[in-house]
Amino acid sequence: MFKQITRIKYKRPEMRYLGEKPTNGALILSNHVGAAAPLTLELYADFPIRMWGTHEMNSGLVSLYRYQTRVYYHGKKRWNLHLARLFCLIASPLTNLYYKGLQLISTYRDTRFLKTVKESVVAIRDRKENLVIFPEMSEKGYFKELEGFYAGFVVLAQKLAKEGVDVPVYVCYFNPDTHIYCFDKPVLFSRLEAECGDRYELAKHLLDRCNELGKLTETNRQKSK
Repeated sequence: MFKQITRIKYKRPEMRYLGEKPTNGALILSNHVGAAAPLTLELYADFPIRMWGTHEMNSGLVSLYRYQTRVYYHGKKRWNLHLARLFCLIASPLTNLYYKGLQLISTYRDTRFLKTVKESVVAIRDRKENLVIFPEMSEKGYFKELEGFYAGFVVLAQKLAKEGVDVPVYVCYFNPDTHIYCFDKPVLFSRLEAECGDRYELAKHLLDRCNELGKLTETNRQKSK
């Protein structure tokens, strides 16, 4: 029911693939665009996905309300804090119900991240699920040109490699202006690791590619005019 309502706001995008479409057991890295990219994928991806999500959004209504008011609407989207608190009195209970259905894998900034990695390995290796991660550094807000990628996804890919899984990595970019979701060709993690010196260089390499995809969707808009 919530999905049907949400489709009123988030229309079907043009899903553009520069290579093969994700099938199973892949790692997908995307920009965030606030709630737009996660909801668009959840509503319209025609391949199975699970997502990483910050644990505050996945740990009950009180935790979610605090995160939405202070971090998301006030900190990232620059809303007035009092307005955010009033809005989330209605939005947070609905968001909490929605998130329960997403089966998110919670992420943490402390030693509990090991739990995230363990659950993610099972999702990719055993269940063959495509795992979507939004690694951009968004403390200052969401920008068309992403400023940085956190490297936690590299830790996961390295753990999968130790388990004998050379995970294919897809970088993708959602442009809400052109309504294009562009997916790059998949690259095996072993190749990325061989080409990049460490996890931070690897994250920077994929960040640059994500921004290139964003420029590609902008170029397509200009050509269509």
